[in-house]
Amino acid sequence: MYNAIVFVIPPICLVLAALTDFLEMTIPNRISVVILGAFILVAPFSDLNSVQLGWHAVAGAAVFFACFALFAINVMGGGDAKLLTAAAVWFGFNQSLFEFLALTGLIGGGLTLAVILMRANWDILAAIGIKLPNTFMVANKIPYGIAIGAAGLLTYPSSPLVMSAIHNFA
Repeated sequence: MYNAIVFVIPPICLVLAALTDFLEMTIPNRISVVILGAFILVAPFSDLNSVQLGWHAVAGAAVFFACFALFAINVMGGGDAKLLTAAAVWFGFNQSLFEFLALTGLIGGGLTLAVILMRANWDILAAIGIKLPNTFMVANKIPYGIAIGAAGLLTYPSSPLVMSAIHNFA
């Protein structure tokens, strides 16, 4: 059961967050709650000791406060901040978190450029038959959940809980 939760729940939630952010320009709170709840459920059964688990909580808190500051100055959306915080708890305060955050920034930068180009050329895209959700094309924001989900999926295998699950599986 532990391995199933670790290998299935966070990746599915990250994909759902990216998909809903693309289609609706919003990330439902329940996705972040499920990611965080799954961590709370499986963390006691991992190979991590209480100090390491504490560092996972510190990672979540640090990312939350940074995201809250970005939200307060209207740089980041609330759904993005909650998703990033919930995902950060899975990585802990170590190199895997920094890889996740750096890759989120890189993918987010590329996504931002792509969205700007698509919005500037909406008429051309429509003329060649490419249909994008109307909310995606007219909203004045970037669906950063796509970047968070993609970076999360790419870096999740290096997270301590996945490494612990692989160790328990073998």
